[in-house]
Amino acid sequence: MKLKNLICSVILALVAIDSQAQYVTNFYLTDLDNETLKETAQKNISTLLTEFNMAQADGRALNLGGIQISERAQADLNKLWAESPFRCGDTEMIERCLLMHDKSYQVRNIQIFMKGAEDEEEYHEAVIGFNAEGAISDFHLAIDNNLYLKVLKRGTDVTDLRYRQMILDYVEQFRTAYNTKDIAFLEQIFSDDALIITGKVVKSVPSEMNNFMPQDKVVYNKQSKKQYITNLSRVFRNNKHIRVIFDEIKVMKHPAKANYYGVTLKQGYSSDNYSDVGYLFLLWDFNNPDMPQIHVRTWQPDKIGDQPLPEEEIFTCDDFDIV
Repeated sequence: MKLKNLICSVILALVAIDSQAQYVTNFYLTDLDNETLKETAQKNISTLLTEFNMAQADGRALNLGGIQISERAQADLNKLWAESPFRCGDTEMIERCLLMHDKSYQVRNIQIFMKGAEDEEEYHEAVIGFNAEGAISDFHLAIDNNLYLKVLKRGTDVTDLRYRQMILDYVEQFRTAYNTKDIAFLEQIFSDDALIITGKVVKSVPSEMNNFMPQDKVVYNKQSKKQYITNLSRVFRNNKHIRVIFDEIKVMKHPAKANYYGVTLKQGYSSDNYSDVGYLFLLWDFNNPDMPQIHVRTWQPDKIGDQPLPEEEIFTCDDFDIV
């Protein structure tokens, strides 16, 4: 009887081990010569990705104990997790290690699948940053890798690689803040005197004196930072899921003002009961690289009626004077 019980216990233990094994993701780095740093970072990232898989399968909160991870990264992960639990899409990953502008390290192309509306899974890519000790220092959603590489390799308007990395990093954090409803980050990133402009398409109505066919046109509404943040807070409260994606990106150095950069993005936005596609323009001030500010945010619809918005009407740095 004792032998039979022992055999049953061994079988149950093996089943438990096998069950856990299906959630394990092993992560390996290339392009990092420091072996000690590499091993520590690999262990932390592997453990983190495995925890995503197990926590989503168990329907529980993340348990980040045993992982070397900063408080900021923990907070960002928990916000993202609260909005939509996710899992890693691979059992083994091999990715390049990138040295960043602030001497930290970053790995990209982390494939994750988030639970969206009606529990349908949505594919996203994430970024994991780690420091010189191999501890995870950052986790945020990524823009499409082709867009990232396009700016990084061909950013002729922004010749300094350091600034190209910095701009892309903050654009990704900006996107993640909308997905996680991080109103505190957005309030911090907009300057106090930020100009917020939002366009909407309206149809002209013919008068009695004029029987021409009505034509669609874009009418613009201007808001202060306070108005924008107040309205955005209401949107965040009233929607369970918000998704922001960027399909196109163009970075332009301001022609007259040092350390100012314009970023034009084609944005897809969706929430529980509303969605749109349009052009988002952000005018960034990187005079303080540790705390950049957005001075201008504009949004324009990508189409007027059935016609694409003319390229010459899309806002750029040239449309705004900086005092």
